[in-house]
Amino acid sequence: MIIVFDIDGVVRDVGNSYRRALADTVEEFTLGGYRPTPEDIDRLKSEGIWNNDWEGSQELIYRYFESQGKIRDEIELNYAAIVEFFQSRYRGTDGENFNGYITTEPLLLQAKYLETLSENGIAWGFFSGATRGSAEYVLSGRLGLENPVLIAMEDAPGKPDPTGLFETVKQLEIKHNLAANSPVFYAGDTVADMYTVEKAKALQPRRTWIGIGILPPHVQSSPERKESYAEQLKQAGATIVLGNVQELNSERVHQLI
Repeated sequence: MIIVFDIDGVVRDVGNSYRRALADTVEEFTLGGYRPTPEDIDRLKSEGIWNNDWEGSQELIYRYFESQGKIRDEIELNYAAIVEFFQSRYRGTDGENFNGYITTEPLLLQAKYLETLSENGIAWGFFSGATRGSAEYVLSGRLGLENPVLIAMEDAPGKPDPTGLFETVKQLEIKHNLAANSPVFYAGDTVADMYTVEKAKALQPRRTWIGIGILPPHVQSSPERKESYAEQLKQAGATIVLGNVQELNSERVHQLI
């Protein structure tokens, strides 16, 4: 049995870090003309192709100027400058040590949860669109995990391409000497995550692939928003939607097979 975890919105709450940096970046590059709300960002993410927040920032900037009557081909944006500004907010301004929004992220799971999965014979690893440095900061630096299996932004195409998911599973099979075609659960908080599982099913139909939708904290502020977001995840392929990833315990895993 294998569980692969996304990181942002699953392992850590990025509502006031990645998403805040995205909003800051859009506001900066629209010269203060537009600051996307959390709902605006959710609507963009629901399209299933904006897993990369740098690209998402650029897209919202383009859309703002288009709403002002400009033609996209005539809008001059410097993608490298967008990335640099975003990172200055998220990682911070210290080249050696993170001192930005990343340092304030609440954790959504504890190391003990992962230890319990291992004790119950469940192998686990991580596949995330976060940069390796950002992912290792939370996995090793804050959770204290030693060399966990991790496929990050630099290692594979962005979601919903399932290449990174396949590689994570491959590394876990080798590390734990698992039988071929062990069932795989992928826990993620976005439509793109669920689309990734659906594409994995299409490409490797002999294996059981199960998408687990996780509600990120920022959508749990009201029953209506929570229900709407859960429905989006289900429509994208989630078998079940949970309020916190630690609800995906060994008992529930076996129930879902």
